[in-house]
Amino acid sequence: MDAIRKNQTCEVGITDLSNLGYGVGRIGDLVVFVSGAVDGDRVEIKIIKVAKNYAVGRLEKILSPSPHRLPVPDPCPARGCGGCAYRAIAYAHELELKRNAVRSAFRRAGLPDAKVAPVLSTGKTAHYRNKAQYPVTGTPDAPAIGFFAPKSHRVTDARKCPLQPALFGEILDEIAALIGRYGIDPYDEESGTGLLRHIYLRSSKEEKEVLLTFVLNGTELPHADEVIRELTARFPALVGIGINVNREKTNVICGDEYRTLWGRGEITDTLAGVTLSFSPASFYQVNRDAAELLYKKAKEIADFKGDELLLDLFCGVGSIGLSMADAVREVVGIEIVPDAVKCANENAKRNGIANAAFFTGDAADVERLLSGAENALGRKLVPDAVILDPPRKGCDPKLLDFLAARKIPKIVYISCNPETLARDVAYLAGKGYGFSEITPVDLFPRTGHVESVCRLIRQRSSPPPGSPPNRSRDSWESGYGE
Repeated sequence: MDAIRKNQTCEVGITDLSNLGYGVGRIGDLVVFVSGAVDGDRVEIKIIKVAKNYAVGRLEKILSPSPHRLPVPDPCPARGCGGCAYRAIAYAHELELKRNAVRSAFRRAGLPDAKVAPVLSTGKTAHYRNKAQYPVTGTPDAPAIGFFAPKSHRVTDARKCPLQPALFGEILDEIAALIGRYGIDPYDEESGTGLLRHIYLRSSKEEKEVLLTFVLNGTELPHADEVIRELTARFPALVGIGINVNREKTNVICGDEYRTLWGRGEITDTLAGVTLSFSPASFYQVNRDAAELLYKKAKEIADFKGDELLLDLFCGVGSIGLSMADAVREVVGIEIVPDAVKCANENAKRNGIANAAFFTGDAADVERLLSGAENALGRKLVPDAVILDPPRKGCDPKLLDFLAARKIPKIVYISCNPETLARDVAYLAGKGYGFSEITPVDLFPRTGHVESVCRLIRQRSSPPPGSPPNRSRDSWESGYGE
């Protein structure tokens, strides 16, 4: 077959859909990615890029639509951000794609026989997020507030994003008016000038409480009294308004300094039967209802007997550990963000949970990981079980070595990234851990992301260092090697 050329028109069958929303097909041996195409489509495309191992095509015409396509795509007034990779397909098919993505991750990690359960979901695909951070650009008279377009820092208007609460869009509209009224300069990334970088909103269930943070390239919000008065008069759900100072020329959204201008510095919500307060700096699951499914499943597979010391790593505001405190003897949480640790201990006290305590520590600094907790408690900690809920990059090998060396009997691993989950499970499998069926949970409907949870159990005999996992039924849990 002749070489594919830029600007060439081709007909191609789409056989897969990536988690970024690109249809995947082949022209001869060359993989082609097509934005807007869906697996099962037959399409006409125009080649817009040719690289050594792949090409990119622009969708020109759908010749034969996929059976997975919705007759009418989910309505989205926030065009151009590219976040909803699966907006054009039926939700049932989206869940199967996510299950397959987890399977594929484990296959690539060398665990092809890992069992993956059907994806757990609340069924809700809109207005489920309780957190959003909106970049602000433009001018005071014409501010652009929304999300960055794919592979760019061009802000597309996403005030009416269907994944966010409708109230968020209303607050953004009012802030846009206030930006113009009081001449507040949006930030310019290229020059590093301007003041308002981001608008950061968090809410509790059903938006009963909303926290607003202005991320500034400076230390003061102009006309703060007037801005606060007008916002709080219109939006009674606002319980706190503050600023975050970020004067660095960086892609990181927030700096280290938070200051409350009005009201409270945190909001309160109930998750898995536990009342929680959390600040802008604290981690809290963005989809509360789906997080309840996740925590319930994690507790179920943990199969606690009631006498365990549970070590909750990457504990955030304590939501997971506190939800499991009634099933174990003691919970000790470790978190790198001091503000989150403060919230976690306050949450334990607020709920009358006396068998849980939280401490500041860095999960990457294994030599001192437990020292703060052990010094404060006055005793050595010997965990019977560990909960892991790391960021997308997964766990540092030093942490996994630390857990394996301490022969932790049971690990429950929660992950927002199937690739790093599979990598870390494979690493622990090589150190003598068997693992259960992996359960995906859809915390991020219509996007390409999926959460997963599984349990690892230390086996009686460990393989030699560097040896491949032993796949016999006698030495691994059911779910591996079946």
